[in-house]
Amino acid sequence: MDSDTTGMRRSGLAWRYLGWVALPLLIGLGLARFAGPAVTAQVARAESSLGADWAAHLHAPLGLFLLQLLVLLMVAKGAGWLFRRLGQPGVIGEMAAGLMMGPLVLGALLPQVHGVLFPPASLGSLGLLSQLGVLMFLLVAGAELDLGGLRGRRRFAFVVSHAGIAVPFVLGVLLAIWLYGAHAPPGVGFTGFALFVGISLSITAFPVLLRILADRGMTGTPLGQTAIACAALGDATAWCLLALIVAAAQSQGWAPATINLVCVIAFVALMLGVVRPWFSRLVIAPGQEGRWLLVMLLMALGCALVTEMLGIHALFGAFAAGVAVSGNATLRHTVAERVEPFAVTLLLPLFFAMTGLRMRADALQASDLVLCLIVIVVATLGKLIGTWSAARSAGMGNHDAWKLGALMNTRGLMELIVLNLGYELGFLGDRLFAVLVIMALVTTAMTGPLLNAMERWKTRQGLRVGHRP
Repeated sequence: MDSDTTGMRRSGLAWRYLGWVALPLLIGLGLARFAGPAVTAQVARAESSLGADWAAHLHAPLGLFLLQLLVLLMVAKGAGWLFRRLGQPGVIGEMAAGLMMGPLVLGALLPQVHGVLFPPASLGSLGLLSQLGVLMFLLVAGAELDLGGLRGRRRFAFVVSHAGIAVPFVLGVLLAIWLYGAHAPPGVGFTGFALFVGISLSITAFPVLLRILADRGMTGTPLGQTAIACAALGDATAWCLLALIVAAAQSQGWAPATINLVCVIAFVALMLGVVRPWFSRLVIAPGQEGRWLLVMLLMALGCALVTEMLGIHALFGAFAAGVAVSGNATLRHTVAERVEPFAVTLLLPLFFAMTGLRMRADALQASDLVLCLIVIVVATLGKLIGTWSAARSAGMGNHDAWKLGALMNTRGLMELIVLNLGYELGFLGDRLFAVLVIMALVTTAMTGPLLNAMERWKTRQGLRVGHRP
């Protein structure tokens, strides 16, 4: 009895499903047979109208901006994943993806696609949002500069980091003598041009260096801690030097230059001598981190506005605001936890893209490949020799001194920020800007292979010593 009932239920369900499926199919076949041409024409007209409507929305400012954001993020994160699989930091892939989306690669290979995706009139909104991303990133970078963590290493870090800045800076100024005639933009004096080329070769990317050390498990090692101390102090010094260079170069005459420099020094002294100690003593109650995050963001924007008004660019203000809160572990952790993911994940790929979009399709010529090689060699030798010689004079072993030089040769994102600043202010022309961007990518990407080569060399040296009779 139960089996008969179950069979009847299954049979009823089968007929119901068959009816729900077969009946619409029969109706659809009949419509297709007798009303096909009329329905097809109506559908074609509707699709044409709908397609035109979609295209209009896509070409509207918001639609185009969302499309650009989607494409740039997908390409950047895909390239970052690929570079991580190749043993490189993901940020190098994102930097390379930004260049690929510009006129130099995408514009040359698929000019129509590039023209539809990135019409010149649409780049203003991308540029402003990318600048906001850099401001937030520099707030994080400044907060990660825990100057209090330099205790016990200050003298060594001071000597090595400044030697690692001074030697490539001097080499860059000497290189600028050769480059000035062919690569300086019209109206730019030699002093401003040479100083900017020198500082471009002197930067070390502190945030990228932290990621390289973490990926290689070197963060807690003595060499890793020494590299962090040297990069932190060197980064702060280089940014102060850059601020002074920009303030002096932007001014017309000695009197305005002096006023700008005094204002810059007073601003730095206020942030380091008053604001930072106050934040260091501040006790944050549990659950109040969100309110103080708002305070830090407002302070970063306010400092950025002040430095923009002083004529040294808004980026310095955001960096100074980060340094001011770096002495408070709670605030430093809050910035790293809540600001950094948003800035790094969403906004920085836009900055990389804007770097690529600034390049012209004809920015690099065949002869510039030789120039690229020369600049890369000069920049690398400056960092290696400057850091190695200072580290050896301070008592570090030969092998570790060379490895420290390879780590200090990491330029990455901070270099791109400096180069974009120089391009915006008119110190760098299109060709030299493209050459220096490629130098930044190559010197950052070579950090891992250089360290591996030094480890292999040390291993071979050890085997040779072990086999000596």
